[in-house]
This record gives sequence, structure tokens and C-alpha cells, in this order.
Amino acid sequence: MYIAEALGWPADVVRADDWPNWLPLTADGVVPLGPHSSVPALREALRTAMERRTLLTISGAALSALAADWALGPAAALAQAHDGKPIGEDFIVFLENTTRELASLDTEQRQHTAVLLDSYLSTVTDLLTHGRYTPAVGLRLHTLAASLSQTVAWHRFDLGHHTHASQNWIASLHNAHAAGDYDMGAGLLGDLAYQAAWRNDHTTAAGILNNALTRAQNPAARCLLQLRLARTLAARDGQNERRAVLRALAAAEKHLSDAGADRPAWCAWVSEADLAVDSGQALLDLGDTGRAHQLITEGERLLPAARDKTRGVFLTYRAASYLDQKEPEPAADAATQSLLLARRIGAPRCVKLVDDLLPRFQPYRQAQGVQEFLQLAAA
Repeated sequence: MYIAEALGWPADVVRADDWPNWLPLTADGVVPLGPHSSVPALREALRTAMERRTLLTISGAALSALAADWALGPAAALAQAHDGKPIGEDFIVFLENTTRELASLDTEQRQHTAVLLDSYLSTVTDLLTHGRYTPAVGLRLHTLAASLSQTVAWHRFDLGHHTHASQNWIASLHNAHAAGDYDMGAGLLGDLAYQAAWRNDHTTAAGILNNALTRAQNPAARCLLQLRLARTLAARDGQNERRAVLRALAAAEKHLSDAGADRPAWCAWVSEADLAVDSGQALLDLGDTGRAHQLITEGERLLPAARDKTRGVFLTYRAASYLDQKEPEPAADAATQSLLLARRIGAPRCVKLVDDLLPRFQPYRQAQGVQEFLQLAAA
């Protein structure tokens, strides 16, 4: 308690039965990449879950430095086996299969899995720390830790817990790096860039994405990264970045056409729907509202039924494009659908997207459906 008081931390971070594990490992929240950094990064992510979100904020500069280190450095060493109890093949298979099942649940059901995912991640971290295993099993454990941390990160991001999300993406990056999976590492940097762009830090997002593209090889992975780069460049300074935005969109389209069935699991979902909507949103920032509206509507139509959260985001984009064309009635209809869906699946991040549109509806309160939408949003 005295240590926490001296460092200016609230008393609820102290866990006397887990000394010194409750102490943060870093000043800026980012564990540097290194030969044995994967487990410390996991421990830092797990500690951040203990309601310390207000203590640490991870700066864009720290994330940019991490991305640059990843782009230039060799893969980290695999964790070494310890003298603990041996880890059986059957148990690893069980963890892998269950993790895939949890990640593949319908969007509405995934909102109930947060505590379960945390416990799985803690178990895998303990296995890496104390278990006895072969190099092949160690590789699978790192890959499993990377996948679990990424899934946890998206859960926290959707809830608006940004520091916890960042810590889990960083921990996932360390473990993908240890496993030598450069495509997954690039995708994780892409997730961190998506978060930075969501928080309107487009300079950080663009820098991270450019580093990620230096090592990504799979066409589906490169498609996703180029789409995110186009979006963040368009949002940062659409008119001055116009040529770079169009180059990124053209590259994304080519990569998607080159992508076959052999894709990493974390980007297997990238489709024509994503290409259409993200292209439309980028064009919206460039001022090409007519073409943007067509693409966003087309992308929503192509989206598979299982991707409800993405559908909610797309509906919000469609509402924004209707407002750009001064068509409040269809805008209110799309925004209403998005809000109801976001509340049903438990995605506060998507609710915020709708909330951000509310001021734009105020001049159209007399239009059909607008007053009803505003009352729903206020409820």
C-alpha cells in the first residue's frame, strides 16, 4: 500500500498475494521487443486488466517506435522450456480448438466470453512461464497466446477500454514475433493503427501501417493494410493525400484479387464487402460523395450475415453518406438499424459511431423518421 501511495497509484491496483507481479513493467506501457519479451508483454497485458486503465496511456510515439523496431529487427527467440510439469499434446489441442470456437462465435454471443478469454490467456501465459515443452509445442503456445491476446484486444476495444486493448495487441505482437509469423505481426500493427485512427491520431496510424507493410506477404493481409492506410490518409488530409489514397485503394483491390483460399485466420474474413465500404469511406473523405454512397451501399449488401458488428459500422457509414447528400430520411433509417444492432450485440464502440452523428440530424428534426431516431438514441 505504501509503494502504491508513493507512486501515486490507487489502492485497488495492489494485490498482496501476487507481489511483485502487480507492478507495471514499463513507464510508457510498451515492453520493448527482445529475445525474451513475449511473456513479460503478456504479463503486462494481464496486469492492465486489473482496473489500472487510468494509470497508463500509451503514446503514439511509443507505438511508432515499437512498429519501427518490429520492421527492422529479427524474430525474437522462442521461450525456453522450464523444469515444471510437462504439457501434453492433448491439452494443447484442446486449448487451440476452444480458442478457435470462442473466436468464431456469432457476434451477439461473443459479448459473453470476455472473462473466459482472460482465463485462457492467463493459462497459456503460465504454461509459457513454467511449463516443460518441446520447441514445437513452444511455437504453438506462442501462436495461441498471440491469437488469444488479439481476440481479447478487440473485445476491450469494442468496450472503449483502449489502454487494455493496446496492451493486448502489443502482447500479441510480441508472441507473433517470437513465433516468426510476420504476416500476423503486420496484422497486429494494423490493429494498433486502426485504434489510433479511431482516436483521430492519423499520423501515428499511417506510420504504423507503413512499417507493417514492409514485412506483410500474404495478399489478404496486404489488402487489409492498404485499405486501412487509404482510410487514414484520406481522413488525415484528403485533398493533399488524394494520390496516395487512390494508390493504396488500387493496391488493396489487386491484393484482394490475388488472395486465394490460403489466408491467415485473422484476415480470412477480408472480402469484396470490405473493399467496397472502406473504398467508399475513403472517397467520402475525398469529397466524391456520389461514388462513395454507391460503394458503401454495395458493400453492406455483400456482407455475410455472421458479421453483425461490421454491419453496424457499415450502416453508420451509409447514414453519414446520406447526410452528406442531404437525405435525412434514409440516413435516419440506417442509423436506427445500426444503433439497435449495436445495443443488441453489446458494442459500445459502435454505439459511439451513431452518437457522433446526432448533431448532424438536428437540422432535420421534422423529416420522417428523424425524431423517432433521436428519441431512441436518447433512451
